[in-house]
Amino acid sequence: MPATKRLAVLKTYKLYIGGKFPRTESGRTMIATDAKTGEHLAHYCYASRKDLRDAVRAARSAQSGWAGTTAYLRGQILYRMAEMLESRRACFITELRQGSGISEAKATEEVDASIDRLVWFAGWTDKLSQIYGSVNPVAGSYFNFTTPEPTGVVGIFAPDSPALLGLVSTMASTILTGNTCVILASETSPLPAISLAEALATSDLPGGVVNLLTGKRAELTSWLAEHMDVNAIIDASGDSKLAAILQAGSATNVKRFASHACAKASDWFGETGRDPYRILDTVEFKTAWHPIGV
Repeated sequence: MPATKRLAVLKTYKLYIGGKFPRTESGRTMIATDAKTGEHLAHYCYASRKDLRDAVRAARSAQSGWAGTTAYLRGQILYRMAEMLESRRACFITELRQGSGISEAKATEEVDASIDRLVWFAGWTDKLSQIYGSVNPVAGSYFNFTTPEPTGVVGIFAPDSPALLGLVSTMASTILTGNTCVILASETSPLPAISLAEALATSDLPGGVVNLLTGKRAELTSWLAEHMDVNAIIDASGDSKLAAILQAGSATNVKRFASHACAKASDWFGETGRDPYRILDTVEFKTAWHPIGV
């Protein structure tokens, strides 16, 4: 009998909410295509407002437990995340090359930088308080300490380029202090984001600490910005119209808003992308007084 051509089973990339991989409740999907050839690569979920609410709820439920872990353990988990990316390195290179239309060399550089970025921020978890906290001089028989603490649930808008490195940089600098997050992935190259979620699911990261949504930013921007249970917004999209909507919505419950956009995509690979001062955009400084014992 003549050989028949086998049809590939195309993957449907799902959302990542609360440590699980649900399909969008709306049932909508979008098609990911090769940036150069237009070839149909996969389907991915078109997240709805209900998905967003579920993601925020999951992030809030996980926040106190994540913040209550030791800084050392959070660093170990971020390092484990880097190990998981390393083990799936070839998959990420392929997805970046196809989805973003970049060369294999550029895709390899971005994946390697993403792994290194996780290791970099993992090292900050148990050094943050010593570097940014202080023992304050006061007039009186008291100790006065200022320490950084997580702000809570953070909404993150990842950049379109570099799709993976930008997402990893904003995510890692946010969660290392004890925050949880809801991330809207790149619109133009969303597949690496959900592959990242699949790696996170096996990295000892508690469910709900990171929640990833794919789809259209325009449909979810105002709802995330105005959500009363979101404490801060990080905008790395570089879209000025999006930033204006986020800032206006953040006024609803006086969210913190910070722009982590880089002037050029290449800036994510250097000092700007790994700037430790960006960590401070999602922390609150708490001061405590303690009497000096006799």
